[in-house]
Amino acid sequence: MHLSKLFIPLLKEIPSEAKIKSHQLMLRAGMIRQSSTGIYSWLPLGFKIMKKIEQIVREEQNKIGAQELLMPTIQSAEIWKESGRYKDYGEEMLRIKDRQGKDMLYGPTNEELITEIFRASVKSYKSLPQLLYHIQWKFRDELRPRFGVMRCKEFFMKDAYSFDLSDEDAKKSYNKMFFAYLNTFSRLGLTAIPMEADTGPIGGDLSHEFIILAETGESKIYSDKRIFEIDIEKFSSEEESINKLRKKYDDFYAVTDDKFKKDVFEKKVKKENQLITKGIEVGHIFYFGDKYSKPLKCTVDLQDGKKVNVKMGSYGIGVSRLVAAIIEANYNNNIMKWPSSVSPFDVAIIPSLQKKDKSNYSKAKSIYDSLIKHKIDALIDDTDEHLSAKFKKFDLIGIPYQIILGNKSNNDKIEFKEVNGKTESLSLNEIINRLQKIRI
Repeated sequence: MHLSKLFIPLLKEIPSEAKIKSHQLMLRAGMIRQSSTGIYSWLPLGFKIMKKIEQIVREEQNKIGAQELLMPTIQSAEIWKESGRYKDYGEEMLRIKDRQGKDMLYGPTNEELITEIFRASVKSYKSLPQLLYHIQWKFRDELRPRFGVMRCKEFFMKDAYSFDLSDEDAKKSYNKMFFAYLNTFSRLGLTAIPMEADTGPIGGDLSHEFIILAETGESKIYSDKRIFEIDIEKFSSEEESINKLRKKYDDFYAVTDDKFKKDVFEKKVKKENQLITKGIEVGHIFYFGDKYSKPLKCTVDLQDGKKVNVKMGSYGIGVSRLVAAIIEANYNNNIMKWPSSVSPFDVAIIPSLQKKDKSNYSKAKSIYDSLIKHKIDALIDDTDEHLSAKFKKFDLIGIPYQIILGNKSNNDKIEFKEVNGKTESLSLNEIINRLQKIRI
């Protein structure tokens, strides 16, 4: 892609309404544009990053055997009335009527709808267990939407649902998702810690929030510092290994403020290991048994002909929120550096171009063509701005690697730099090999 052709409306000044780093950068880098309060259009740069995050989330769901479907954004109110949540959910639910006067709603979550789908389709215990997920837009009419896409009205979310025969089987599904979430966040360049949390309006008696540390976070957390030393790469997707991983995390105190008890914290965690700070929730998992299957009469037949309510769990990841969370974790000193796994481009080519001398552009174009040939997604800056202005611009965009062609560039060696790293002088083949290894 040539920068002159990229739709990227950069802003020089920080918008007054943007109070946190991620909101500021997403507006300044032309990633989003506010449509109305709490609702945003995703522009090409931001949308490309979000789709990369979505794909990583999808891959990790598929690895544990979850099956993807797609549910609608508009739901009938009837199943919500059947579950008892239609009146209880609160004003965050956007309630509407169709032209026949039928009560409808813009889905804030999908427990009811997925339960209705399952009960209409599965009748025998032989079809269990099942893990189903979709990635779809959600709407919650937030009273005070703020912090850009961190807390907004319309957001892009992965939600998954497990269906099992017993509590024991359901806990296995819960643990599989626990493992998948840790791997997902690791691939996104995030250290997310699972913390015991309140179940909120979803309900149930078992829940974990996955939190990344950030001063701008809305969640206050209390934990043992040693929990950050757990190496998830030492564990596999086998049931025994996942159980060991769960035990590792359960051995360390880590809770959100709604679960915090001062006396327990001080008893379990030595003073030097106590961590009290703020964090951003990037995922939430729940086990709620038959909370929805019972009122919705979602049952399966056992071998002896008896009917039992299926046991269910719910598992959410805010895909659009993750864009902002990754920024909060990586944006320092007015410089952004995207993890390679989600960067909008693999590398930026930044040539010094004079209005009367375009020789560097020919070199840059030749490098660009070679990178594209090797399936390396490159962005070439073909504008005639001064190099210093270009560097400021790419500090915003956040592409992790740069190829710099100054006035003293030669044909054999090229300046190659990782953002916040040292500049190296490498051949084009060396650069290609380096970038290909990074993507693996």
